[in-house]
Amino acid sequence: MEKRHSRPWIVSDELWSLIEPLLPKPGPKLVEGRPRIPDRQALCGILFVLHTGIQWEYLPQELGFGSGMTCWRRLAAWNEAGVWDELHLALLRKLRAAKKLDWSRAVIDSSHVRAARPGPKSGPSPVDRARPGSKHHILTDGQGIPLAVSLTGGNRNDVTQLLPLLDKVPAVAGVVGRPRHRPDALLADRGYDHDKYRRLLRARGIRPVIAERGQEHGSDLGIFRYVVERTIAWLHGFRRLRIRWERRDDIHEAFLGLATCLITHRHVQRLC
Repeated sequence: MEKRHSRPWIVSDELWSLIEPLLPKPGPKLVEGRPRIPDRQALCGILFVLHTGIQWEYLPQELGFGSGMTCWRRLAAWNEAGVWDELHLALLRKLRAAKKLDWSRAVIDSSHVRAARPGPKSGPSPVDRARPGSKHHILTDGQGIPLAVSLTGGNRNDVTQLLPLLDKVPAVAGVVGRPRHRPDALLADRGYDHDKYRRLLRARGIRPVIAERGQEHGSDLGIFRYVVERTIAWLHGFRRLRIRWERRDDIHEAFLGLATCLITHRHVQRLC
């Protein structure tokens, strides 16, 4: 990936040109008061929280991003309006138009994060002494470009999210012909080793390449699967995603969707 800007929470003109048309128009002010913080400045505040992991109430006022509560409200409203899903699709279209999406295979995996407070889509973690936790599930193309992400409780089995993640992959246009949303093959580790799901994948026209339990290591899947592990590492490079601080699952999902868009945008900058 390219060298990052020294202040990654500053929204570039290029990124803002993609986001601005997707933002919902603000309603009329019902009472007089302070002027509305511009959306671009509020987005910078949201990115500051995402990158640094700082608590909303400690967002430095001298940065000019508005209060933490203002940024929180904008994040919740934009997520409810589906802004991050639309932005992600627009970025995927750019990649497909440049023929940079690898549909020959997709790779799936998940990562556990601790939940500071229990809430929806959290559960007793099987890897952290039953403390509250959540899972980030991610599906990427053959290069590690994220196609779909989701959030579940920490006690959910990985394989239960295989089909929901495939269903979340948007239909990506960008070239002549039908939009595409289905890879040729799906690579997964032993956590997805179930004959039922192999049959369901074949019924969708997807070739399952899943490691089997009880078999010796050395299937050579690692040379292809490392891309999803690298993408998970990129996601957790955003400090706000390393621990789930939000009780509300939609706010954490909003951060997850925004981070997915930022990673996809880096690929657009590098490949297109």
